Amino acid sequence: MRKKIQELASKWSEELVSIRRHLHAHPELSYQEVETSAFVRKKLAEWGISFEYPIGGEGILARVEGRNPQSRSIALRGDMDALPIVEACDVPYKSKREGIMHACGHDVHTTCLLGAAKILNALKDEVEGTYYFVFQPGEEKLPGGASLMLKDGLFSKEKPSSILGQHVYPELLAGQLGFGSGPYMASTDEIYVTVKGKGGHGAKPDKTIDPVLISAHLIVALQQVVSRWTDPILPAVLSFGKVTANGATNVIPQEVKLEGTFRTFDETWRKEAHQRMQQLAKGLVEGMGGSVDFDIVVGYPVVYNDPAVTEKARALAVEYVGEKNVIDLKPRATAEDFAYFSQVMPGCFYRLGTASADGSNRYSVHHPMFNVDESAIAVGAGFMAFAAANA
Repeated sequence: MRKKIQELASKWSEELVSIRRHLHAHPELSYQEVETSAFVRKKLAEWGISFEYPIGGEGILARVEGRNPQSRSIALRGDMDALPIVEACDVPYKSKREGIMHACGHDVHTTCLLGAAKILNALKDEVEGTYYFVFQPGEEKLPGGASLMLKDGLFSKEKPSSILGQHVYPELLAGQLGFGSGPYMASTDEIYVTVKGKGGHGAKPDKTIDPVLISAHLIVALQQVVSRWTDPILPAVLSFGKVTANGATNVIPQEVKLEGTFRTFDETWRKEAHQRMQQLAKGLVEGMGGSVDFDIVVGYPVVYNDPAVTEKARALAVEYVGEKNVIDLKPRATAEDFAYFSQVMPGCFYRLGTASADGSNRYSVHHPMFNVDESAIAVGAGFMAFAAANA
């Protein structure tokens, strides 16, 4: 089976690269994937693969039945949305939409998922069970297309026994595969704070309640959430990336707005940390004479890679690409709405290397120069099919 899948992936590699380039040139933002979804449905129809649409917006659930379709089932997932980034890559398939770019590789994810569906459909008389292919919108933006598809009854008829998701990874060479077991990616919450004081002349601070000074104290004080309240062996991140005062050299403003993110790997501590941050902010700001609005927008949960599913997928990766091309990965504080799928069924979210051996294609995701070594696409599509067929 491995040899057959690899031969089909190689046979269709040029077609898959062409699909990826089309998607790359025509990116669409989260929850606006109208043309992308239509393109995917057109391909599925051409290949004789049945699907359901719409689910959770522009989402699609395709299905391939092998022998004994009731004997087992597995889902594969790929996301379709792009980012609001101006592309800087000088390539023939550069984005045709100014300010929108596939800078996170979702064009590759969609292509690999289409490839896996085509491969398994071609081998449906030789593989066992039912295979689901989840083409998901809106991964890059809350509340996350995964949550919307689940709420819209994605697996209401049948819940697969497990789900696999794949993501490009420029830190690995093209064709390498990376795996991490257990809590693999952090939860992510957005923090929006408004510190209110009393504005006035910068030369008369005694007549004001300075929200800039209060905010400075608050930013520093909140770091004890990580340094003193979090278990030392539990990773956590609290970062503020935007501070807006809108005063002047001699003007103390009425208020200051802060925006940040909180991430951790434990759902219980996550909820407790929310309460502690809000309590600390209220006490500190009011103690300095001001008032505060502290809003936490709860984002994606922790991505938990089921140990058994992950161990099996890793073993299959060794069989598919060889031991030297399978890399063990550490947890990372980035976030993914694949977490919603891993909450309702055992899952594994793994990495597909996309860097070139000559040192190119190593820009990080979300960078305007991000691109991939397209030789990874056949590996990504083939391994998804192989992992599903043998899960």
